[in-house]
Amino acid sequence: MTIKQTKSQQVAADIAALLRARNPLIWIVTREEARVERYIFEAAASANYVTRTWDCAQGVVGFDGKNKIDETQDIGSALAQIEKAAKVDAESNYAQRYVWVLRDLPVWISGAPFAQFLRQLRNLSRSLPSVPRASAQAIIVLSPNGEVPAELAGHATVIEWPLPDRDEVATVLDAAIASLPDDLKDGAAPNGTREAAIDAAVGLTSDEAAGCYAKSLVQLKRIDPVAVSQEKKRVIARERVLEWVDPVAGGLDAVGGLDVLKVWLGARKSAYSPAARAYGLPSPKGMLLVGHPGTGKSLVAKTVSAAWGIPLLRLDLGALKSKFVGESEGNLRKALRVIEAIGPCVIWLDEIEKALQGATSGSADGGVSADALGAILSWMQERQGGAFVIATANNIAALPPELLRKGRFDEIFFVDLPNVQERAAIIQTAVVANGRKNAEIDAKAVADATNGFTGSEIAALVPEALFAAFGDGAREITTADIVAAAKQIVPLSVTAKDKIDGLREWAKTKARKATSALENEPTATAGRAIDL
Repeated sequence: MTIKQTKSQQVAADIAALLRARNPLIWIVTREEARVERYIFEAAASANYVTRTWDCAQGVVGFDGKNKIDETQDIGSALAQIEKAAKVDAESNYAQRYVWVLRDLPVWISGAPFAQFLRQLRNLSRSLPSVPRASAQAIIVLSPNGEVPAELAGHATVIEWPLPDRDEVATVLDAAIASLPDDLKDGAAPNGTREAAIDAAVGLTSDEAAGCYAKSLVQLKRIDPVAVSQEKKRVIARERVLEWVDPVAGGLDAVGGLDVLKVWLGARKSAYSPAARAYGLPSPKGMLLVGHPGTGKSLVAKTVSAAWGIPLLRLDLGALKSKFVGESEGNLRKALRVIEAIGPCVIWLDEIEKALQGATSGSADGGVSADALGAILSWMQERQGGAFVIATANNIAALPPELLRKGRFDEIFFVDLPNVQERAAIIQTAVVANGRKNAEIDAKAVADATNGFTGSEIAALVPEALFAAFGDGAREITTADIVAAAKQIVPLSVTAKDKIDGLREWAKTKARKATSALENEPTATAGRAIDL
């Protein structure tokens, strides 16, 4: 029977193989020194190496941090020890195979003042593979970033250590509960909350997850998934590569119309249940919503996460761009790693055509947009996590054709102007959203008066009507107030008629309509008459 390995165990096995293959320099990208070092120790032991560590505070010590080998804090001294250990005669009783874990190396090999240390490390990287097997040495660098100096690029194997997966987070949860007094253990994770508590902490480091669980236990005497998610929100905000968005209350019921889209989304909600996970149901990849501005595309993104009970994260590609060479790509890779680790979530890419502008037609950003497009396409095709991507676009012509290929998204939906039934639903939703659920509004009359309006234009009529009603003695709004507000608007269907017609023509064969077709829908007209 094959035992399932965690992601970290798989990476540790790869490191053990690299050590056996006599790779001289392994560069591990991680912020979790303590957790990663435990796996390195096990990997080194399995490859018959003894682990030593160095940092600029303790010098060279044994893996347990107690047996000090050399208190010299200079990296040059540590590198000299590695060179000395490699030169021990293979027949000598002092020959020993060591893995040297260097914690603070990057700052010691950056810039002209430290050129000597960089050269020492490069010379070691060249010579260590040919050292006799009995005195083999290997160097592992722990760093929060993967920016390997160009001089070492040909020698270093770069590994991005994964964040804890669900099985590792479950171990952290069990450890947190085990630390409680016996009389509190049984109620620490009430029925049905264990899986939710694990999902809530996925995407955090082990220390962060342990801190979230500990805080929940201290405050509530139990593990509360909601409390863990709130703490997770703070941690994600700190990374500054993703924006945690609070979903719209009410879920998909807050969206008027779009019946076909809602049915499609409802069928995929079950994919995030424990039963679906046990069944082996593949996670849905996402959808692209194409339509005119104001038709509810962004609103759908904000309501899906509430309907499914999973986090909503906004990936702003423009905000990831930096003036420093390579930093934009690094920010994007970091964001994608966090998304993969988080597990089930909704990723919102708003107006994606603007973020990728210049990726195919050329731009003055030094190829940043093209690199971003390549990274996103590869990730969307190969990703294994539970992220559901909702991308919105107003101008389909500006989207690169590679993004529209099958496999990137599960479905492409065209969100048209609302039909008469949807307009009635939108006005009813907008009235309730503005705190006027007791107002007697003839939704059918408003729907007839707003033919050709977008959803946002219809929703905006209610605040306008409220101003009129308040100025008229603070009375309740009426249907007449809303219809009067509609007559003052020239809708988008008039001002951008050519663009709308072109998008509708494209959608006939390239996308699925988000709404059922209605018969005898009248042609859109302007909201007010204009004397010419």
